[in-house]
Amino acid sequence: MAKIKLALCLSAAIITCLLVPACHRQNTSGQRVIAVIPKGVSHFFWQSVHAGAEQAAKETDVQIVWKGPAQETDYSGQINIVEDAINRRVDGIVLAPTHRDALVPIVERAGREGIPVAIFDSGIGTDKYISYVATDNHQGGVVAAERLAEKLGGKGKIALLGVKAGSVSTDQREQGFQDTIKQKYPGIEIVAFQYGESDRAKSLDRATDILTAHPDLDGFFASNESSTVGAVQAIKQKGLAGKIVLVGFDSSPNLIDDLKAGAIDSLVLQNPFKMGYEAVKAMVAKLNGQEPPRQVDTGVKLLTKDNLETPEMQQLLKQP
Repeated sequence: MAKIKLALCLSAAIITCLLVPACHRQNTSGQRVIAVIPKGVSHFFWQSVHAGAEQAAKETDVQIVWKGPAQETDYSGQINIVEDAINRRVDGIVLAPTHRDALVPIVERAGREGIPVAIFDSGIGTDKYISYVATDNHQGGVVAAERLAEKLGGKGKIALLGVKAGSVSTDQREQGFQDTIKQKYPGIEIVAFQYGESDRAKSLDRATDILTAHPDLDGFFASNESSTVGAVQAIKQKGLAGKIVLVGFDSSPNLIDDLKAGAIDSLVLQNPFKMGYEAVKAMVAKLNGQEPPRQVDTGVKLLTKDNLETPEMQQLLKQP
């Protein structure tokens, strides 16, 4: 009889855990499991985010499950990854949304099922998250505009190579850039604005098209790593390195080489390591019953040849 009662109790416990959202998955060591889901995995930026997330996990004794879509424009792929994390009953989800609106339903579903979500890098069209950890991207666009205007002496023709409409982080950069140019520098004309779709090859094609259509172009702003790669490659292929002022966003070893060589004037830098670190720390605080900060600004800096070797910039550029 005792064995029958024990079996019934175990069966009831298993059924309850399957039905109740509060029964979360743990690994074999009993650690909490946090899914960290970036927009993509190919950019150097995301590698640094991953390193920061792992550092926070090490300090707080949680396990990170890192997985993102191959392309930053693969909204449905990212939705599927979030859905899988929910179905696996992870303890928390740390997400960089590929699109402001497309990810809303699945994020709200996570909340309904008792899984907290922290948002990082790029905003989302819901308030059902515990913390938002990101760069002030509008300010990043302002910094880029001010630098380009300074180098052009407040006059000239420029182009903007963006990412894709609906990606909040880059939308804000591009808006901050355009607002600043239009409001403060009437002598500067934005003659072209195209999207590279966070793809290096497409960014190269778009930048080449812009340079062909506007042979008298004076300046270029590229709003993320892949668009900067495409723009600088197009400029070099056209033999215009050092003749067109290129201000890019984010960094990689190759982009730093182009900065040193003069093909890139400057790069607006985020702090991706800190972004991953703070996002995971916010989630752990929530899981520990604490109230994480609603928003964390991880900062923005302008990198030039003149300040490249400073300790502050070298720390930001440190490879994961």
